[in-house]
Order: sequence, then C-alpha cells, then structure tokens
Amino acid sequence: MLATLEGCTVGPNYRRPAVPVPPAFRDSQGTTTAGTQDQSFADLPWWQVFHDPVLQNLIRTALKNNYDLLTATERINQARAQLGITRSNQFPQIQGSGDFSGGKSSSQQTSNILTLAADASYQLDLFGGLRRATEASRAQLLGTQEARRVVVLTLVSDIASDYFQLLGLDLQLQIDRDTITAQRDSVRLTQLRVDRGVATKVDVLQAQQVLDTANAQIPDIERQIGQDEDAISILLGNYPEGVPRGQKLTEQYAPPQVPAGLTSALLERRPDIHEAEQTLVAANAEIGVAKAAFFPQISLTGSGGGSLGHLTFAGVGASANSGLWSYGASLAQPLFTGGQLISNLHLVKSEERQALIGYKQTIQKAFGEVSDALIGYQKIHEQRIRQEASVATLQEAVRISDMRYRGGITAFLEVLDNQRSLFSAQVALAQIRTSEYQSLVTLYKVLGGGWK
Repeated sequence: MLATLEGCTVGPNYRRPAVPVPPAFRDSQGTTTAGTQDQSFADLPWWQVFHDPVLQNLIRTALKNNYDLLTATERINQARAQLGITRSNQFPQIQGSGDFSGGKSSSQQTSNILTLAADASYQLDLFGGLRRATEASRAQLLGTQEARRVVVLTLVSDIASDYFQLLGLDLQLQIDRDTITAQRDSVRLTQLRVDRGVATKVDVLQAQQVLDTANAQIPDIERQIGQDEDAISILLGNYPEGVPRGQKLTEQYAPPQVPAGLTSALLERRPDIHEAEQTLVAANAEIGVAKAAFFPQISLTGSGGGSLGHLTFAGVGASANSGLWSYGASLAQPLFTGGQLISNLHLVKSEERQALIGYKQTIQKAFGEVSDALIGYQKIHEQRIRQEASVATLQEAVRISDMRYRGGITAFLEVLDNQRSLFSAQVALAQIRTSEYQSLVTLYKVLGGGWK
C-alpha cells in the first residue's frame, strides 16, 4: 500500500558520463603498444610483485596497524551509520508511552490505573526526496570505501618504496666500507713504497684523501638509514625502531615485463576514480532532494491507547477498561521562502557540475601519472644498464692503472683519479638501482594495483 502512495522520483537519474580515453598510454617513445594488451602489471596482487618475505611481513603489519588505515576504516563505519540514519526517514516512526498511577483516598477508595499509548507518523515520499537522500548517502558510503582503498594502495606503495630506499642506503654504506677497506690497504702499500724510496709522501697523502672522503660519507648515510627506519616504523604503527632486512637490493625481484594493460581498464582499477564518481553520484542525487523540497509534504499520523484500572471501595472491587484511537493527515506546501529553495537548487546543481569536473580531472590526472611512471621506469632502467657498464669499465681502469703504477709506468695520480671515479660511479649505481625499484613501485601504484 505504501508503494502505491509513493509517486515519482524527481531529479535526474545518474548515468555515468562518457569520458573519452586515449587508445594507448604514452611512454618514452611517445606511444606504447602496452595499451592494447589485456593483462596489466597492476592486475597482480602486491604479494606477487614484492617477493621479499621481510617486505611482505612489513606490508601485512602496516595493513593491520597503520593509523591512517584504521581511521579510513572508521570513516566507513561512520558513513554506514549515516546511511542508516538517512534511510530510517523512509519508514514509519512509532513511539510508545506508558503511565501507572495508584493511591488511596480519605473515603477508603483505592485505585491502580495503567495507561498505555502509541503515536505513529509517516511521511509520504511522493516525490522521492527521501529516496534521493538515501541514494546520496549510499554513494557517500561507497566513496568512503574507495577512499580506504586509496589509503591501502598508498600505504603498500610507501612501505615498498621506503624499504627499497633503505636497502639502497645499505648498499651505499657497504660500498663505502669496502672502499675504506681497499683504501686502507692502498695507504699502507703506498707508505711501504715511500719507505723503500719508490714513491713520494704526496702519493700517501693522495691515497689518504680518498680514504677520508669515503669515511666522511658514512655518518650521513647512517643518518639517512636511521630516519628511513623511523619513517617505516611510523607506517607500521610502531614507535621509531630498527627495521629488519631481507634480500639485498641487488637480489630483489624485477619483472621482465611491465605491461600497462588496456587504457579503459584503468578507470576500473583506480580507486580514486571510483571515489570521484561516487562523489558525482551523491551530488546528482542531491539535485533530486532539492527539487523535492518544492512539492507538498504529506504526513500521516495515528495514535491509540487505553487504560486498565482497578477500584476498591468498602471492600468491594471493580475493574474498568477504556480505549481510544485517532488518525489524521497533514500537508505542508512552501509558499514563500525568499528564494531559499531556488538558491538551494542552484547550489546543488553547481556542486554537481564541480563533481563532474573533478571526476574528469581525476581521470586525466591518472593518465598523466601513468605516462610519467612509464617514462620514468623505462629511462631509469636504461640508465641503470649504462651505469653498470660504466662501473665495469672503471673497475678495469683501476686495475690497469694500479698495475702501471706498481710497474713505475705512470704516476699515482692516475690511480687516484680512477679510484675516485669508481667510488662515485658505484654510489651512483646504488642510487639508480634504488630509483629503478621505486619507479616500479610508482608504476604499480598509478596503474591501480594492489588494493584488491
């Protein structure tokens, strides 16, 4: 019966706006065929992307204890409760009351009376204002769920990126220590050559300079390691503490290919795009709420109750029962509001247009991020390969120049220059390796991977 009393639903029904997407993702060559492949690197769950067991445990710990994620979860509970509150307005509201009284008069008359009553009210949703409000609240709940997925994706990416940064710093520290060990031997051997008269004191000072340079780098690297461990600890929901390591940076897994997948699939994978769309859905529904306010509001009311009593006088008792009920209807129609209703309609329409712009902008930003990540990963990968070749060349140069110096063919300055160049190249390679893994994490994130 209630369904027959409810009429049409005013306001526009939501339809996903048509947003054209490019046929392929742009990479360092301008375009890429990755946009024509069904499978995407982002379709893999995070535990199949990050193979290091220690990193996996860190991510699992963060997913349980991270405060940002816990807050995002509570926001879902809040939105779910708000949906229940909004939806409750579509149902009848019933309130009951009761009263009991008793006493004895001077004429020895006693009485005990119980009175029960109930009031009911129901607002007819003839024009769908309440249903549109529920629709908006439900969209806000779904948007909050997508916002939590954004937090999950960001958290997984941050943990992985900081972990690779930590491993990169460990590698730089190891390079420094290996250089110090080698340079100590070089200083000692050069001093022996000075003692034998085949080298000069300047050679010893030059060798000591490389050793001092390597020693000077260690405190700064150790500072960065400590601060990076603190950052990871906070993401884990812990106070600052040490962070365990698993595989070395040079042992970490890198997929042979990182296909981006279909461009249209990006709209389905990215939770921030879903969140923006739900904001648009809610804004669209609010237009219906604003339009419904122009129409009459009809409410049905009803009440009923009764009393049960017992009277006693001069030893004689009697019972008395009574009851009543009533019903009615009321109508409220806005006649003059000083432009409030029309201004409110203009307001929600503007908010809907802003939400539409935000939705399109989020999609555009997503494609920009994927393009940047593809270009970044490809170029850093090429840079790492070339830097490895440079390090290999310098290692051979150091070996040959050292042999030439020991044979008295060249000055120690040649050895020193090659050692300095090798040290800088090795540190640069460690930094490039770190950037390569971090760019892989970024690509995985912007493609919308991991949150499922």
